[in-house]
Amino acid sequence: MAERARDQVCRTALDTSPGARACTSAEIPVSGTMAQVQYDCSRGNHPNVTNSTASPVGHEQIQLLLRVCKEAKKSAYCPYSRFPVGAALLTGDGKIFSGCNVENACYPLGVCAERTAIQKAVSEGYVNFRAMAIASNTEEDFIVPCGACRQVMREFGRDWDIYMTKPDGTYIVKTLQELLPLSFGPEDLKKF
Repeated sequence: MAERARDQVCRTALDTSPGARACTSAEIPVSGTMAQVQYDCSRGNHPNVTNSTASPVGHEQIQLLLRVCKEAKKSAYCPYSRFPVGAALLTGDGKIFSGCNVENACYPLGVCAERTAIQKAVSEGYVNFRAMAIASNTEEDFIVPCGACRQVMREFGRDWDIYMTKPDGTYIVKTLQELLPLSFGPEDLKKF
Protein backbone atom coordinates (compact mmCIF):
# COMPACT_ATOMS: atom_id res chain seq x y z
CA MET A 1 0.00 0.00 0.00
CA ALA A 2 2.79 2.47 0.89
CA GLU A 3 4.55 1.73 -2.41
CA ARG A 4 1.36 2.45 -4.36
CA ALA A 5 0.82 5.77 -2.58
CA ARG A 6 4.43 6.78 -3.14
CA ASP A 7 4.20 6.01 -6.86
CA GLN A 8 0.95 7.99 -7.22
CA VAL A 9 2.39 11.09 -5.59
CA CYS A 10 5.40 11.24 -7.87
CA ARG A 11 4.03 10.72 -11.36
CA THR A 12 4.82 13.10 -14.20
CA ALA A 13 2.75 16.12 -15.11
CA LEU A 14 1.49 14.17 -18.15
CA ASP A 15 -0.19 11.53 -15.98
CA THR A 16 -3.88 12.31 -15.56
CA SER A 17 -4.86 9.15 -13.70
CA PRO A 18 -6.74 9.49 -10.37
CA GLY A 19 -4.47 10.43 -7.48
CA ALA A 20 -1.55 11.46 -9.70
CA ARG A 21 -0.10 14.91 -9.52
CA ALA A 22 3.04 16.64 -10.76
CA CYS A 23 5.76 17.23 -8.21
CA THR A 24 7.91 20.33 -8.58
CA SER A 25 10.81 21.65 -6.56
CA ALA A 26 10.27 24.63 -4.28
CA GLU A 27 12.79 27.29 -3.44
CA ILE A 28 13.97 26.21 0.01
CA PRO A 29 17.22 27.76 1.28
CA VAL A 30 20.14 25.44 1.96
CA SER A 31 21.74 26.07 5.32
CA GLY A 32 23.62 24.30 8.06
CA THR A 33 26.98 22.62 8.24
CA MET A 34 28.12 19.06 7.86
CA ALA A 35 28.97 17.39 11.16
CA GLN A 36 31.44 14.54 11.14
CA VAL A 37 30.45 11.04 12.21
CA GLN A 38 33.17 8.42 12.29
CA TYR A 39 32.87 4.83 11.12
CA ASP A 40 35.61 2.39 12.08
CA CYS A 41 36.17 -0.01 9.16
CA SER A 42 38.31 -2.30 11.31
CA ARG A 43 35.26 -3.37 13.33
CA GLY A 44 33.60 -4.93 10.29
CA ASN A 45 30.12 -3.95 11.44
CA HIS A 46 29.02 -1.76 8.58
CA PRO A 47 26.05 0.12 10.06
CA ASN A 48 24.10 0.20 6.83
CA VAL A 49 24.26 -3.26 5.28
CA THR A 50 20.52 -3.59 4.80
CA ASN A 51 19.29 -0.07 5.56
CA SER A 52 15.83 -1.58 6.01
CA THR A 53 14.91 0.91 8.74
CA ALA A 54 15.08 3.98 6.50
CA SER A 55 12.32 6.33 7.56
CA PRO A 56 10.13 8.02 4.96
CA VAL A 57 11.49 11.22 3.49
CA GLY A 58 9.33 14.25 4.26
CA HIS A 59 7.98 16.70 1.68
CA GLU A 60 10.34 19.51 2.73
CA GLN A 61 13.36 17.18 2.58
CA ILE A 62 12.33 16.02 -0.90
CA GLN A 63 12.00 19.61 -2.09
CA LEU A 64 15.38 20.47 -0.62
CA LEU A 65 17.01 17.44 -2.28
CA LEU A 66 15.50 18.47 -5.61
CA ARG A 67 16.83 22.01 -5.26
CA VAL A 68 20.30 20.89 -4.14
CA CYS A 69 20.74 18.40 -6.99
CA LYS A 70 19.70 21.07 -9.49
CA GLU A 71 22.23 23.49 -7.99
CA ALA A 72 24.97 20.84 -7.96
CA LYS A 73 24.45 20.32 -11.69
CA LYS A 74 25.77 23.86 -12.25
CA SER A 75 29.21 22.76 -10.98
CA ALA A 76 29.50 19.79 -13.35
CA TYR A 77 32.79 19.53 -15.23
CA CYS A 78 31.70 17.98 -18.53
CA PRO A 79 33.67 19.50 -21.42
CA TYR A 80 33.50 16.27 -23.45
CA SER A 81 29.91 15.06 -23.14
CA ARG A 82 28.36 18.45 -22.34
CA PHE A 83 25.94 16.45 -20.20
CA PRO A 84 25.85 18.06 -16.72
CA VAL A 85 24.42 16.00 -13.87
CA GLY A 86 23.87 16.93 -10.24
CA ALA A 87 23.02 14.73 -7.27
CA ALA A 88 21.94 15.34 -3.69
CA LEU A 89 22.28 12.60 -1.07
CA LEU A 90 20.28 12.56 2.17
CA THR A 91 21.92 10.76 5.09
CA GLY A 92 20.11 8.87 7.82
CA ASP A 93 20.37 11.81 10.19
CA GLY A 94 19.30 14.48 7.71
CA LYS A 95 22.57 15.82 6.30
CA ILE A 96 22.71 16.49 2.56
CA PHE A 97 25.77 16.00 0.38
CA SER A 98 25.82 17.22 -3.20
CA GLY A 99 27.81 15.95 -6.14
CA CYS A 100 28.30 16.62 -9.83
CA ASN A 101 29.83 14.66 -12.67
CA VAL A 102 33.55 15.26 -13.26
CA GLU A 103 34.88 14.14 -16.63
CA ASN A 104 38.45 13.43 -17.65
CA ALA A 105 40.27 13.40 -21.00
CA CYS A 106 40.94 9.74 -20.20
CA TYR A 107 37.22 8.94 -20.36
CA PRO A 108 37.08 5.94 -17.98
CA LEU A 109 38.45 8.11 -15.16
CA GLY A 110 35.41 10.38 -15.11
CA VAL A 111 33.04 10.05 -12.17
CA CYS A 112 29.27 10.44 -12.06
CA ALA A 113 27.41 12.90 -9.84
CA GLU A 114 25.84 10.11 -7.77
CA ARG A 115 29.20 8.57 -6.90
CA THR A 116 30.69 12.00 -6.17
CA ALA A 117 27.95 12.68 -3.60
CA ILE A 118 28.38 9.23 -2.03
CA GLN A 119 32.17 9.61 -1.86
CA LYS A 120 31.84 13.03 -0.22
CA ALA A 121 29.46 11.61 2.39
CA VAL A 122 31.60 8.55 3.11
CA SER A 123 34.73 10.72 3.37
CA GLU A 124 32.94 12.65 6.13
CA GLY A 125 31.97 9.46 7.97
CA TYR A 126 28.39 8.99 6.73
CA VAL A 127 27.33 5.57 5.43
CA ASN A 128 23.59 5.45 6.23
CA PHE A 129 21.54 6.95 3.38
CA ARG A 130 17.81 7.59 3.00
CA ALA A 131 17.44 9.17 -0.42
CA MET A 132 19.15 10.66 -3.45
CA ALA A 133 17.87 13.10 -6.07
CA ILE A 134 19.44 13.40 -9.52
CA ALA A 135 19.13 16.25 -12.06
CA SER A 136 20.21 16.76 -15.66
CA ASN A 137 19.14 18.83 -18.66
CA THR A 138 17.38 15.89 -20.33
CA GLU A 139 13.86 17.07 -21.08
CA GLU A 140 12.41 13.99 -22.78
CA ASP A 141 13.17 11.41 -20.10
CA PHE A 142 13.81 11.32 -16.38
CA ILE A 143 17.51 11.07 -15.56
CA VAL A 144 18.40 7.63 -14.22
CA PRO A 145 21.61 6.43 -12.54
CA CYS A 146 23.97 4.31 -14.62
CA GLY A 147 24.68 0.70 -13.69
CA ALA A 148 27.98 1.53 -11.97
CA CYS A 149 26.27 4.13 -9.78
CA ARG A 150 23.49 1.71 -8.92
CA GLN A 151 26.05 -0.82 -7.73
CA VAL A 152 27.90 1.79 -5.66
CA MET A 153 24.57 2.87 -4.13
CA ARG A 154 23.81 -0.78 -3.39
CA GLU A 155 26.88 -0.97 -1.16
CA PHE A 156 24.89 1.14 1.29
CA GLY A 157 21.57 -0.67 1.23
CA ARG A 158 18.58 -1.47 -0.97
CA ASP A 159 15.68 0.34 0.66
CA TRP A 160 16.40 3.97 0.00
CA ASP A 161 14.64 6.23 -2.47
CA ILE A 162 16.07 7.59 -5.71
CA TYR A 163 14.32 10.70 -7.09
CA MET A 164 14.90 10.98 -10.85
CA THR A 165 14.00 14.39 -12.27
CA LYS A 166 13.37 16.42 -15.40
CA PRO A 167 14.33 20.11 -15.74
CA ASP A 168 10.67 21.14 -15.38
CA GLY A 169 10.75 19.91 -11.77
CA THR A 170 8.74 16.72 -12.24
CA TYR A 171 10.19 13.53 -10.88
CA ILE A 172 9.65 9.84 -10.36
CA VAL A 173 10.87 7.90 -7.37
CA LYS A 174 11.97 4.30 -7.08
CA THR A 175 13.75 2.39 -4.36
CA LEU A 176 17.21 1.16 -5.17
CA GLN A 177 15.77 -2.36 -4.94
CA GLU A 178 13.48 -1.48 -7.84
CA LEU A 179 16.35 -0.02 -9.88
CA LEU A 180 18.75 -2.90 -9.16
CA PRO A 181 16.80 -6.10 -8.45
CA LEU A 182 18.61 -9.36 -7.65
CA SER A 183 21.63 -7.32 -6.63
CA PHE A 184 24.94 -8.26 -5.03
CA GLY A 185 25.87 -6.46 -1.80
CA PRO A 186 28.04 -6.62 1.32
CA GLU A 187 25.90 -9.30 2.96
CA ASP A 188 26.59 -11.64 0.04
CA LEU A 189 30.28 -11.72 0.93
CA LYS A 190 29.38 -13.23 4.30
CA LYS A 191 27.99 -16.30 2.54
CA PHE A 192 31.46 -17.53 1.59
